[in-house]
Amino acid sequence: MLIIVIFVIINIYFFMQNQMTIKHVCFDLDGTLINSFDTILESTLKALDHLEIENSIDEKEFYNRIGLHFEDIFNELNVSVPDVEHFIKVFKGYYFDFIDKSEMYPNVIETIKYLNENNISVTLLTTKAQDQADKIIDLFGLRPYFKFVMGRRVGLEIKPSPEPLLFICNDLKILPENTLMVGDSELDIRCGKSAGTYTAAAAYGYRSEEVIAAENPDFTLSNIKELIAIVKV
Repeated sequence: MLIIVIFVIINIYFFMQNQMTIKHVCFDLDGTLINSFDTILESTLKALDHLEIENSIDEKEFYNRIGLHFEDIFNELNVSVPDVEHFIKVFKGYYFDFIDKSEMYPNVIETIKYLNENNISVTLLTTKAQDQADKIIDLFGLRPYFKFVMGRRVGLEIKPSPEPLLFICNDLKILPENTLMVGDSELDIRCGKSAGTYTAAAAYGYRSEEVIAAENPDFTLSNIKELIAIVKV
């Protein structure tokens, strides 16, 4: 933890030297704003059982892959799912049966309220389907704080492609170089870097410090509240 704090301080110092202005912060959802692991796990197991698909999913291995597309997760965990899109439909049908197992991370509301009050646009970019992302944001009462909610949409690539993030920037008329992408996975950091934005890794999410460090984010957060110090400079 001390290493992360030192890393944050160093990164803020170098950021100050660049005299860049952040006008837009784009957040990932799972592992960044919402701790949804138990909801995702239970919904996945229920959907696999519904489809009579045999599996022996290891919870730790599954945890470390949250944020990837289900097709990639199942391939890496050697789970044979003949029709992944059908699985996702079944999964979504069960998801909100377990939504009470999800909770916001500490200081989320305080942080995004601060961003709003300081004229910094707040948006969401997730690989979840658009209807699911909208429902989750509404359920947790976050809608008033977001200027744009981007879920998986037909015709747009998903993270780590920069396409959806650039779409959001264009809609807000805010340049990528005035944008900070915040997420807990390699997908988020790669998306931000490819789009030309600054990047902040949520080290409290679903990836290990080693995985996060390998992506060389501009900032590493042990708590989302640390964003306030970053955007103040």
